Amino acid sequence: MAKGVLKIHASNTDKIGNELLYEHIVYLAKEKGIAGVTVYRGIMGYGLSSRAVTSTKFWELTEKLPVMIEIIDETEKLNEFFRYLEPELIKMPKGCLVTIEPVTVLLHKKGTGK
Repeated sequence: MAKGVLKIHASNTDKIGNELLYEHIVYLAKEKGIAGVTVYRGIMGYGLSSRAVTSTKFWELTEKLPVMIEIIDETEKLNEFFRYLEPELIKMPKGCLVTIEPVTVLLHKKGTGK
């Protein structure tokens, strides 16, 4: 089966309903049996509708920072997951960017869980 990576670029403050977007997606992916998800917090960035570049430095606290939610599984499963999630993303008042691309998995080893 072809493997892929679905990437969702957003802000750490974006929400779906009362939940943070990235938390909502991680728990939903787990519920749907997706192979793996990682959320990365950016240190600097801007988006299509940004008025300014946001950044974090050790001496300042910035509330809004970019995040990337990276989801890996079979391509068809990712497409199905996106179709399920898409209406919620469209309804969000804030913007986001979603991409999908093929990946070659060299190792996918299950750990012991300890």
